Amino acid sequence: MSVSLGGVLGRWSALVALLAVSVVVGCGEDQPSSDGSASNGKTKRIIILTNAVSPYWDAADIGAQNAAKELNVADSNYTVTIEKNTKKTEGQVTQLKQYLGAADVAAVAISVTDPNNQQLMRAMKQLRDSGVVVVTIDSDVDRSKFSNTRFAYIGTDNVVGGKELGQTVKGLLPNGGKYATFVGIKSQGNAIERNDGFDEGVGEKFTRVENLGDDVDDNKARKNVRDAYDRNNDIVAYVGIWSYNTPAIVDIVSELKIQDKVKVVGFDADPPSIVAMGEGKVDAMVVQNPYEMGYQSVRLMKALLTDDTDTVNEMLPNHSESGGDIYDTGLRVVVPDENSPLKESDFRKTTEFMTLKEFQSWLDKYALTGS
Repeated sequence: MSVSLGGVLGRWSALVALLAVSVVVGCGEDQPSSDGSASNGKTKRIIILTNAVSPYWDAADIGAQNAAKELNVADSNYTVTIEKNTKKTEGQVTQLKQYLGAADVAAVAISVTDPNNQQLMRAMKQLRDSGVVVVTIDSDVDRSKFSNTRFAYIGTDNVVGGKELGQTVKGLLPNGGKYATFVGIKSQGNAIERNDGFDEGVGEKFTRVENLGDDVDDNKARKNVRDAYDRNNDIVAYVGIWSYNTPAIVDIVSELKIQDKVKVVGFDADPPSIVAMGEGKVDAMVVQNPYEMGYQSVRLMKALLTDDTDTVNEMLPNHSESGGDIYDTGLRVVVPDENSPLKESDFRKTTEFMTLKEFQSWLDKYALTGS
């Protein structure tokens, strides 16, 4: 069979044109698929951006990864990662700007370091306006000014948490006295709210003599405790506001040999705090649920990405109303054992009261070392 040269060239030209069209289509920007998943099989990232580096975030990471598995996030072509910020507010601004220019970032949950920082708020708003899902976790923005920078907040009501922590000191020391609080970044929203709540919860018999920040530096955290004692050796309660502050307090109180004269309480349950409570060196912990924060943030972000309105409405049934953009992950008060002077009736009905043994059983259930 003979074939003319013109026929061959014609068919070749058609093939080249078809390939060209295929390349253009294949290299085009991702478009949402009908089920909300990332299109063209390209994997996109769901990110949790922390405020700092702490074992606290290990539990959130486990929760997030369990959510990714149980909710079949990979089936919609998403992956879940946790990125730990090491450079305070400046580091978060830099990260958000990088996300803005990255085609594979689909959603970000951020623990806000400064609820009123203009650069940070602008970066969050720009990211959200670009189409990336933005929520806050663990620490929120100033909701009276910047609620439009994120869709919702997932975490603890930190004012309530502060009140419950104040109640522990009030119950442990009914005669009152001086107290000192210690935190990483004093300007962060959760630090401000917990301190304010603590002042209210502890009552009028107590006086704050120190509120020291350490800029997330373990050595400075310990120095702050020592300095507070040097200036006020009659402090009766040492209060950790961030997770690693309680172990720092325990170290210095033990070094100074004053543990029989003071009470030590703190927010969260770092592994060293759990050990210290077992040794009789921590009197109470008000414990958040970072595991649930990680799990529920992934659940909400996936629902928003895939237009799962049923899940969004279940999590935030009053989202259109004032205050309806908060998903509360709950609180626990943990005491050493049944002999603690603190009782379940001292706290809110919504706060779960547990002994250390009961709390350890809960940790073991999820293979956690802290919370």
